[in-house]
Amino acid sequence: MADFPHLSRRGFLNRSAAVGGLLVVPGLLSACSKTDAGAADGEGALDKLRKQGFVRVAYANEAPYGYMEGKELKGEAPTLHREIFKALGVDELKPTLSEWDGLIPGLQAGKYDVVSAGMAITPERCANALFSEPEFISPTALMVRKGNPKKVTDLASAKAAGITVGVMSGAVEASYAKGAGIAEGKIKTLQKPQDGADAVKGGRIDAFLLTGISLRWLAKTNPDTEVTEAFVPELDGKQQFSPGGAVFRQGNEDLRDSFNRELKKIVSDRSRYVELLQDYGFGATEIPPATLKTADLCKG
Repeated sequence: MADFPHLSRRGFLNRSAAVGGLLVVPGLLSACSKTDAGAADGEGALDKLRKQGFVRVAYANEAPYGYMEGKELKGEAPTLHREIFKALGVDELKPTLSEWDGLIPGLQAGKYDVVSAGMAITPERCANALFSEPEFISPTALMVRKGNPKKVTDLASAKAAGITVGVMSGAVEASYAKGAGIAEGKIKTLQKPQDGADAVKGGRIDAFLLTGISLRWLAKTNPDTEVTEAFVPELDGKQQFSPGGAVFRQGNEDLRDSFNRELKKIVSDRSRYVELLQDYGFGATEIPPATLKTADLCKG
């Protein structure tokens, strides 16, 4: 698999505005809402999916969220969505590859039924599509050399130890590091995830700051490193959960609600959630808090 561009897809920093801007097309949303409930006779979307035996899902080929390996669709979102749709009586996911910025426009155009890409829930996107309740949160972690020689566990300990921390260019982690009081001279910018791992192994930085999800995935191919326990950073006194979910067309509220009922059963069962998703770097720390609601996230 290629470098996983989880960082370019992180709508929490730079993609959300672009996606929002792409979608303000007069008449498009109203046209979609008239047609996406199902057949012209008023058949519900879920009933239609059950009859045809499959649901069309879009993915952006970004590991570990949704990607194709050989002929098999893998990742957090397809694995979770396959489980949910089977419980709803729809046995098959039919995948469509999309560029990241084309995911919501393609959904609106009726090219597929659900976006299965681990998309961040942002107010800009909520204005143009329906999100499930959060499937995961993205707490932060630190990649360090094997044995964690500086004994860091979070940003406060990183500041206290006076270590040099690496962050991705354009990613939100730089603001987390600065917000924790780490001096700018101790924050190094890197272009790709593998650059961060290489800098840790080469001693150019002491720790690489990124989501625990991404770092666990990266550590699979960098055995001389280890990843700290994930933690939820704060910025301006607010916890930064960075949650993501499934995306549906506006007008498909019933389908979204049915999906949410099955999703709740999984996120409420810690062992089931971890068993389903641990191969993709998701653990108990990624389970969204019960109090974290999409309606609130959409308000900003």
